[in-house]
Amino acid sequence: MTKSSIEVDSRAPEFKLMGTGGASYSLSQYLGKTVVLVFYPGDNTPVCTKQLCSYNNELEQFANLDAQVLAISSQDMASHEAFAKKHGFKFPLLADTDKQVSADYGVLGLFGLSRRSIFVIDAKGIVRYVHRALTGVTFRKVGELTQAIANAQAGND
Repeated sequence: MTKSSIEVDSRAPEFKLMGTGGASYSLSQYLGKTVVLVFYPGDNTPVCTKQLCSYNNELEQFANLDAQVLAISSQDMASHEAFAKKHGFKFPLLADTDKQVSADYGVLGLFGLSRRSIFVIDAKGIVRYVHRALTGVTFRKVGELTQAIANAQAGND
């Protein structure tokens, strides 16, 4: 597994990835806004599906805090487009096919899959919350993430 120094109070590594809807996404395009960066192992897997559907169903809570959810895994765009269409995701799924972004954030796990991880990045591009799952069978609930967003926006850890 990749080790990383990306922790709370670190500058979030910049990235540019293709995402659902045919758009290109970069972290820097969200400067001035809080970003919830969601790394997940795979499209159409039970826990990933439950996690992303949970976030999608509660997307208004993120929007009310002016936070943007971006989900990243190593699958290709065809897989992401089918997964997003099947579940009606209203946030982009980004394709980290070369796994560089996962490596940069220290979440590249076994078999080249992203470890289930969350980074809340403040409006200035500073990481304010980190959770890297050890086993990947559970995920952070919306309430915990909205609290992390509120703390980031208030300047608290």
